[in-house]
Amino acid sequence: MGRLLSFFLPLLTVFLLSQPAQALESPVGADELWILVDEPSSSLSVYRGSQEITHFPRISVGRGGVKRLRREGDRSTPLGTFHINRIKLDSDFHIFLGLDFPTPEIAREAWSAGRMSFIEYADFMAYLQQNGEPPQDTVLGGYIGIHGLGDGDPDFHRRYDWTQGCVAVTNEQIEQLLSLIEIGTTVVIR
Repeated sequence: MGRLLSFFLPLLTVFLLSQPAQALESPVGADELWILVDEPSSSLSVYRGSQEITHFPRISVGRGGVKRLRREGDRSTPLGTFHINRIKLDSDFHIFLGLDFPTPEIAREAWSAGRMSFIEYADFMAYLQQNGEPPQDTVLGGYIGIHGLGDGDPDFHRRYDWTQGCVAVTNEQIEQLLSLIEIGTTVVIR
């Protein structure tokens, strides 16, 4: 049995290592740009369909880590699929690309989990229906986006997750992102 295992184990290892990596599934059409924020690798990538076109290593997220159901002030970055819904060129953080957080799905999950009252949920949905974008003053927080450093310390940025819940990249990277994206660009934070 030992000789058989010692023969087949290296073959199995070579076979498994030679298999192609599973392709990244695009949340949008094959020709559309989208952004992937990958917290485990602390990186941000821009894709066209499933083809990566640029990659930014060492981004920063919220000091509270990442979570699906954040609360206002907990300094966490929300997980999920969002869209860029506003661009602010005169931000304290150089450029701010606002996300449509909280989404109706996240608000519904928060209500179901008891993190948002029925009145808060109803107010959220009424505001969304009336204004076409989510309110930013909810119990889940708001004003989440991707931004640069502004006058912040690039060395501190490389070492720590420091934001209040946003995704931060360098000023040069946010300028590059701005040249690629448009209102409506999909952003996946995982």
